[in-house]
Amino acid sequence: MDAFRTRALRTAVPVAALVCCAVLAVGCSPTAAPRAQDTTTTARAAVPMAAADLQNQYQKVIREVLPSVVQIQARRDLGSGVVYDNNGHIVTNAHVVGTEKTFKVTTANNEEPLTASLVYSYPGQDLAVIKLNKVPSGLRAATFGDSEKVDVGQIVLAMGSPLGLSSSVTQGIVSAVGRTVSEIQGNGGTGATIANMVQTSAAINPGNSGGALVNLDGHVIGIPTLAAADPDLGGSAAPGIGFAIPASMVKTIADQIVRNGRVVDSGRAALDITGRTVVNESYQPAGVAVVSVKRGGAAARAGLRQGDIITKLGDDPITTITSLAESLAADRPGQKTSVTYQRDSTTKKVQVKLGEQ
Repeated sequence: MDAFRTRALRTAVPVAALVCCAVLAVGCSPTAAPRAQDTTTTARAAVPMAAADLQNQYQKVIREVLPSVVQIQARRDLGSGVVYDNNGHIVTNAHVVGTEKTFKVTTANNEEPLTASLVYSYPGQDLAVIKLNKVPSGLRAATFGDSEKVDVGQIVLAMGSPLGLSSSVTQGIVSAVGRTVSEIQGNGGTGATIANMVQTSAAINPGNSGGALVNLDGHVIGIPTLAAADPDLGGSAAPGIGFAIPASMVKTIADQIVRNGRVVDSGRAALDITGRTVVNESYQPAGVAVVSVKRGGAAARAGLRQGDIITKLGDDPITTITSLAESLAADRPGQKTSVTYQRDSTTKKVQVKLGEQ
């Protein structure tokens, strides 16, 4: 599934919550009939109570988490962020901060924007951390949940500043987990390829990037980042299909940035080459040509060289540079796998110990 950044989204699809109840059947004697009618009436009357309970839970979660979601204003872009700790660190998407170093941040408790500075941006995972230059009183850090406990069908809320409308909330469910998605940038190029993303039906609109995807326990389970693009609609948004970076990856990257000022262990595998997509006689993608090989890197150690055309990584067919990135996203540094490639019209296969991005 191709995807593009949320700044290009345009639609939102509301999702209704349905509540079911059971009606107890009783005997059909003349004296029992009125009692059956009473039971049915009682059961129906319970439905608004169940709906009210769900609504109350929504409102409780919103009161708890929304104060931790901020609006980030860069010079050319507008996005969202989540307060990561009580020291003023805020986690967001790398594409929200872009190449800028200073930002205006509007928190839930401050009408006037505060100033913040970039700590570190890691485009490889589309994550970044900025820090408030002055920490206001009452700043509340969000609680990040366990991505391993996210299940399909869970109700979730997406919080952020779509179209500049701060403190906005949309609702949906977890549609799928474990998605590997590649970003398509505004110029048609490919951005980060991110593994294990959470797919959600909660509407993700321009400005939601970097905000919070929250479960009904009030835990942030992901950072909304992408929306699906429908090729049949000319690359426009496919309603109800959005993606969030899982909380476990957010914590892994953000903790390193807060502690070290940079990412020291990405956990992302690399083949240590630069490459480009090649096409066959029918102008169909047919593999990745090796443009250059990093000296001492994984590919070099395995004997790959400039001009080789990679057609498989392990059991995954490789037809484009994007498919190679997506295959690598599922692997770990140090893992051993095979690379099938063509050299001088001959197909070869070699074992590679993957490096790290």
